[in-house]
Amino acid sequence: MNAPPKSSQALEKAALRLRREVGKLQFSEPVTHVYNPLEYAWRSHREFLRLARPRTTQVVFLGMNPGPWGMAQTGVPFGEIDAVRGFLGIENRIDRPVDEHPKRPIEGFSCQRSEVSGKRLWGLFQKHFSSAGEFFRHHFIVNYCPLVFMEESGKNRTPDKLPAPEREPLHSICDEHLQTVIQLLSPRWLVAVGTYAEACLKRCMEQLAGQNPKTESMISRMELVRILHPSPASPAANRDWSGKAQSQLIEAGVWQS
Repeated sequence: MNAPPKSSQALEKAALRLRREVGKLQFSEPVTHVYNPLEYAWRSHREFLRLARPRTTQVVFLGMNPGPWGMAQTGVPFGEIDAVRGFLGIENRIDRPVDEHPKRPIEGFSCQRSEVSGKRLWGLFQKHFSSAGEFFRHHFIVNYCPLVFMEESGKNRTPDKLPAPEREPLHSICDEHLQTVIQLLSPRWLVAVGTYAEACLKRCMEQLAGQNPKTESMISRMELVRILHPSPASPAANRDWSGKAQSQLIEAGVWQS
Protein backbone atom coordinates (compact mmCIF):
# COMPACT_ATOMS: atom_id res chain seq x y z
CA MET A 1 0.00 0.00 0.00
CA ASN A 2 1.32 3.43 -0.94
CA ALA A 3 2.00 5.86 1.86
CA PRO A 4 -0.51 8.74 2.15
CA PRO A 5 0.65 12.17 0.94
CA LYS A 6 2.38 14.38 3.51
CA SER A 7 -0.68 16.59 3.83
CA SER A 8 -2.82 13.60 4.84
CA GLN A 9 -0.10 12.43 7.17
CA ALA A 10 -0.29 15.80 8.91
CA LEU A 11 -4.03 15.34 9.44
CA GLU A 12 -3.42 11.87 10.86
CA LYS A 13 -0.70 13.17 13.17
CA ALA A 14 -3.04 15.91 14.42
CA ALA A 15 -5.83 13.38 15.03
CA LEU A 16 -3.49 11.11 16.97
CA ARG A 17 -2.41 14.04 19.13
CA LEU A 18 -6.07 14.92 19.73
CA ARG A 19 -6.80 11.31 20.65
CA ARG A 20 -3.96 11.27 23.14
CA GLU A 21 -4.75 14.62 24.76
CA VAL A 22 -8.50 14.12 25.26
CA GLY A 23 -7.73 10.65 26.59
CA LYS A 24 -6.06 12.27 29.60
CA LEU A 25 -9.19 14.17 30.66
CA GLN A 26 -11.47 13.11 33.48
CA PHE A 27 -15.24 13.60 33.62
CA SER A 28 -17.65 13.29 36.53
CA GLU A 29 -21.29 12.38 37.01
CA PRO A 30 -23.80 12.59 35.50
CA VAL A 31 -21.34 11.40 32.82
CA THR A 32 -20.54 7.77 33.60
CA HIS A 33 -19.06 6.55 30.29
CA VAL A 34 -16.88 8.25 27.68
CA TYR A 35 -16.15 6.77 24.26
CA ASN A 36 -13.25 7.86 22.08
CA PRO A 37 -13.78 6.55 18.51
CA LEU A 38 -10.31 7.80 17.58
CA GLU A 39 -9.07 4.86 19.66
CA TYR A 40 -11.32 1.87 18.98
CA ALA A 41 -12.41 2.96 15.46
CA TRP A 42 -9.06 4.37 14.34
CA ARG A 43 -8.82 2.22 11.20
CA SER A 44 -11.97 3.78 9.75
CA HIS A 45 -11.10 7.27 10.91
CA ARG A 46 -7.66 7.06 9.36
CA GLU A 47 -9.17 5.88 6.07
CA PHE A 48 -11.59 8.81 6.22
CA LEU A 49 -8.76 11.31 6.82
CA ARG A 50 -7.00 9.96 3.74
CA LEU A 51 -9.96 11.05 1.62
CA ALA A 52 -9.08 14.69 2.31
CA ARG A 53 -7.57 16.74 -0.49
CA PRO A 54 -5.84 19.62 1.33
CA ARG A 55 -4.52 21.23 -1.85
CA THR A 56 -7.99 21.68 -3.33
CA THR A 57 -10.28 21.84 -0.27
CA GLN A 58 -12.58 24.85 -0.40
CA VAL A 59 -15.22 23.97 2.18
CA VAL A 60 -14.89 22.46 5.66
CA PHE A 61 -18.02 21.43 7.56
CA LEU A 62 -17.81 21.27 11.35
CA GLY A 63 -20.02 19.18 13.63
CA MET A 64 -20.17 19.03 17.42
CA ASN A 65 -19.24 15.50 18.51
CA PRO A 66 -20.00 11.88 17.57
CA GLY A 67 -23.53 10.56 17.73
CA PRO A 68 -24.10 7.15 19.40
CA TRP A 69 -25.27 5.52 16.15
CA GLY A 70 -22.93 7.37 13.78
CA MET A 71 -19.29 8.15 14.41
CA ALA A 72 -19.42 6.21 17.67
CA GLN A 73 -20.02 3.11 15.55
CA THR A 74 -18.03 3.86 12.40
CA GLY A 75 -15.28 6.32 13.34
CA VAL A 76 -16.44 8.76 10.62
CA PRO A 77 -17.97 12.19 11.35
CA PHE A 78 -21.77 12.05 10.98
CA GLY A 79 -21.01 8.43 10.12
CA GLU A 80 -24.38 6.91 9.33
CA ILE A 81 -23.53 3.31 8.50
CA ASP A 82 -25.13 2.98 5.06
CA ALA A 83 -23.52 6.24 3.91
CA VAL A 84 -20.08 5.33 5.22
CA ARG A 85 -20.21 1.87 3.65
CA GLY A 86 -22.04 2.74 0.43
CA PHE A 87 -21.03 6.31 -0.44
CA LEU A 88 -17.59 6.55 1.15
CA GLY A 89 -16.60 2.91 0.63
CA ILE A 90 -15.27 2.58 4.17
CA GLU A 91 -15.85 -0.55 6.23
CA ASN A 92 -13.34 -1.80 8.78
CA ARG A 93 -13.26 -3.86 11.92
CA ILE A 94 -14.31 -1.72 14.85
CA ASP A 95 -12.95 -2.62 18.28
CA ARG A 96 -14.72 -2.03 21.59
CA PRO A 97 -14.29 0.77 24.14
CA VAL A 98 -12.51 -0.27 27.32
CA ASP A 99 -15.48 0.71 29.50
CA GLU A 100 -18.56 -0.03 27.42
CA HIS A 101 -21.99 1.17 28.46
CA PRO A 102 -24.36 -1.83 28.63
CA LYS A 103 -27.11 0.21 26.97
CA ARG A 104 -24.86 1.63 24.25
CA PRO A 105 -22.86 -1.29 22.82
CA ILE A 106 -20.45 -0.68 19.97
CA GLU A 107 -21.42 -3.02 17.15
CA GLY A 108 -19.55 -1.24 14.38
CA PHE A 109 -20.88 -1.83 10.90
CA SER A 110 -23.22 -4.52 12.25
CA CYS A 111 -25.23 -1.91 14.15
CA GLN A 112 -28.85 -1.84 12.98
CA ARG A 113 -29.58 1.68 14.23
CA SER A 114 -29.38 4.66 11.89
CA GLU A 115 -27.92 8.05 12.79
CA VAL A 116 -30.60 10.47 11.58
CA SER A 117 -28.31 13.51 11.52
CA GLY A 118 -25.72 11.61 9.50
CA LYS A 119 -28.31 10.16 7.16
CA ARG A 120 -29.60 13.65 6.42
CA LEU A 121 -26.19 15.28 5.99
CA TRP A 122 -24.57 12.58 3.88
CA GLY A 123 -27.86 12.19 2.00
CA LEU A 124 -27.61 15.86 1.00
CA PHE A 125 -24.05 15.32 -0.21
CA GLN A 126 -25.02 12.19 -2.17
CA LYS A 127 -27.82 14.16 -3.80
CA HIS A 128 -25.49 17.02 -4.75
CA PHE A 129 -22.40 15.02 -5.78
CA SER A 130 -22.17 12.02 -8.07
CA SER A 131 -19.45 10.32 -6.03
CA ALA A 132 -17.44 10.58 -2.83
CA GLY A 133 -14.42 11.54 -4.92
CA GLU A 134 -16.29 14.51 -6.35
CA PHE A 135 -17.35 15.60 -2.87
CA PHE A 136 -13.90 15.33 -1.32
CA ARG A 137 -12.22 17.19 -4.15
CA HIS A 138 -13.36 20.45 -2.55
CA HIS A 139 -15.04 19.45 0.75
CA PHE A 140 -14.19 17.88 4.07
CA ILE A 141 -15.95 17.26 7.41
CA VAL A 142 -14.60 17.28 10.94
CA ASN A 143 -16.10 17.09 14.40
CA TYR A 144 -15.02 19.63 16.98
CA CYS A 145 -14.90 17.12 19.85
CA PRO A 146 -14.11 13.42 19.24
CA LEU A 147 -15.66 12.13 22.47
CA VAL A 148 -19.08 10.63 23.18
CA PHE A 149 -20.46 11.35 26.66
CA MET A 150 -23.13 9.12 28.21
CA GLU A 151 -25.07 9.17 31.44
CA GLU A 152 -25.96 6.09 33.49
CA SER A 153 -29.33 5.87 31.75
CA GLY A 154 -27.61 5.76 28.37
CA LYS A 155 -28.66 9.31 27.57
CA ASN A 156 -26.26 11.20 25.34
CA ARG A 157 -24.73 14.30 26.93
CA THR A 158 -23.31 16.93 24.58
CA PRO A 159 -20.07 18.82 25.32
CA ASP A 160 -21.86 22.12 25.87
CA LYS A 161 -23.66 20.58 28.86
CA LEU A 162 -20.44 19.71 30.70
CA PRO A 163 -19.57 21.82 33.77
CA ALA A 164 -17.07 24.60 33.13
CA PRO A 165 -14.13 22.94 34.97
CA GLU A 166 -14.47 19.97 32.57
CA ARG A 167 -15.56 21.87 29.48
CA GLU A 168 -12.73 24.41 29.46
CA PRO A 169 -9.80 21.92 29.29
CA LEU A 170 -11.70 20.04 26.58
CA HIS A 171 -12.22 23.25 24.62
CA SER A 172 -8.54 24.12 24.90
CA ILE A 173 -7.50 20.80 23.35
CA CYS A 174 -10.21 20.80 20.69
CA ASP A 175 -9.57 24.44 19.78
CA GLU A 176 -5.92 23.66 19.15
CA HIS A 177 -6.83 20.72 16.93
CA LEU A 178 -9.43 22.70 14.97
CA GLN A 179 -6.95 25.49 14.38
CA THR A 180 -4.46 22.93 13.06
CA VAL A 181 -7.07 21.50 10.68
CA ILE A 182 -8.02 24.96 9.46
CA GLN A 183 -4.39 25.77 8.72
CA LEU A 184 -3.75 22.43 7.00
CA LEU A 185 -6.83 22.65 4.76
CA SER A 186 -7.02 26.46 4.42
CA PRO A 187 -10.56 26.46 3.00
CA ARG A 188 -12.50 29.32 1.50
CA TRP A 189 -15.60 28.57 3.59
CA LEU A 190 -16.01 27.18 7.10
CA VAL A 191 -19.51 25.77 7.48
CA ALA A 192 -20.84 25.30 11.01
CA VAL A 193 -23.44 22.57 11.35
CA GLY A 194 -25.47 24.17 14.13
CA THR A 195 -24.90 26.98 16.62
CA TYR A 196 -22.39 25.19 18.87
CA ALA A 197 -20.08 24.53 15.93
CA GLU A 198 -20.49 28.16 14.86
CA ALA A 199 -19.32 29.40 18.28
CA CYS A 200 -16.31 27.06 18.15
CA LEU A 201 -15.34 28.27 14.69
CA LYS A 202 -15.70 31.93 15.66
CA ARG A 203 -13.48 31.42 18.69
CA CYS A 204 -10.79 29.58 16.74
CA MET A 205 -10.84 32.04 13.87
CA GLU A 206 -10.34 34.91 16.32
CA GLN A 207 -7.46 33.08 17.99
CA LEU A 208 -5.79 32.36 14.67
CA ALA A 209 -6.25 35.92 13.47
CA GLY A 210 -4.48 37.16 16.56
CA GLN A 211 -1.47 34.86 16.31
CA ASN A 212 0.62 36.46 13.58
CA PRO A 213 0.26 38.29 10.24
CA LYS A 214 0.33 35.04 8.25
CA THR A 215 -2.61 33.42 10.05
CA GLU A 216 -4.43 36.76 10.14
CA SER A 217 -4.16 36.97 6.35
CA MET A 218 -5.38 33.38 5.99
CA ILE A 219 -8.43 33.98 8.20
CA SER A 220 -9.29 37.26 6.48
CA ARG A 221 -10.13 35.47 3.24
CA MET A 222 -12.32 32.81 4.89
CA GLU A 223 -16.07 33.08 5.32
CA LEU A 224 -18.01 31.54 8.19
CA VAL A 225 -21.40 30.08 7.31
CA ARG A 226 -23.92 28.32 9.53
CA ILE A 227 -26.49 25.78 8.39
CA LEU A 228 -29.35 24.27 10.35
CA HIS A 229 -28.30 21.22 12.35
CA PRO A 230 -29.96 18.06 10.95
CA SER A 231 -30.78 16.61 14.38
CA PRO A 232 -34.33 15.25 14.72
CA ALA A 233 -34.43 17.06 18.09
CA SER A 234 -34.86 20.27 16.09
CA PRO A 235 -38.46 20.79 14.88
CA ALA A 236 -37.18 22.94 12.01
CA ALA A 237 -34.87 20.14 10.86
CA ASN A 238 -37.81 17.75 10.60
CA ARG A 239 -39.42 19.86 7.89
CA ASP A 240 -37.34 19.55 4.70
CA TRP A 241 -33.93 19.87 6.34
CA SER A 242 -32.18 19.03 3.07
CA GLY A 243 -33.93 21.80 1.18
CA LYS A 244 -33.26 24.36 3.91
CA ALA A 245 -29.58 23.45 4.26
CA GLN A 246 -29.05 23.50 0.50
CA SER A 247 -30.68 26.93 0.27
CA GLN A 248 -28.44 28.23 3.05
CA LEU A 249 -25.34 26.97 1.26
CA ILE A 250 -26.44 28.49 -2.07
CA GLU A 251 -27.35 31.84 -0.48
CA ALA A 252 -23.91 31.97 1.18
CA GLY A 253 -22.19 31.28 -2.14
CA VAL A 254 -20.75 27.95 -1.01
CA TRP A 255 -22.70 26.02 -3.66
CA GLN A 256 -24.13 27.02 -7.00
CA SER A 257 -27.84 26.73 -7.65
